[in-house]
Amino acid sequence: MRRLWTKIVSLGVMAVLLVPEIVAAAGPKAAPLVIVADTRKFTGWEAWWTNLYNESHAYFTLITVVTIPIVGLIFGILADIIMSRIGIDLKSRELAEH
Repeated sequence: MRRLWTKIVSLGVMAVLLVPEIVAAAGPKAAPLVIVADTRKFTGWEAWWTNLYNESHAYFTLITVVTIPIVGLIFGILADIIMSRIGIDLKSRELAEH
C-alpha cells in the first residue's frame, strides 16, 4: 500500500512540476487560447445557449448544472406515466421467483 501511495504522490508532484513547462512550450509570443462556439447557424434557444457559452462559462455551467436534473425529473415522470398507461406497474413489487 505504501508503494502505491508513493507512486501516486510522485506522479502528482511530477505533473505539477511539468505542466508549466508544457504550457510554456509555445513560447513567450504565443497568443492565449480562446474557446468560442460558432453561432452563425443557430436560432432561438440554441443561439441563446451558444451565446451564453461565449459570454460567460460560469453562467453556462450554472444553468447546465441546474437544467440537467430538472430535465431528468421531467423525463422520469413522463416515462412513469407512459409505462403505467401501457400496463407496466412500477408502484408495487411482486417477485417472480418463488
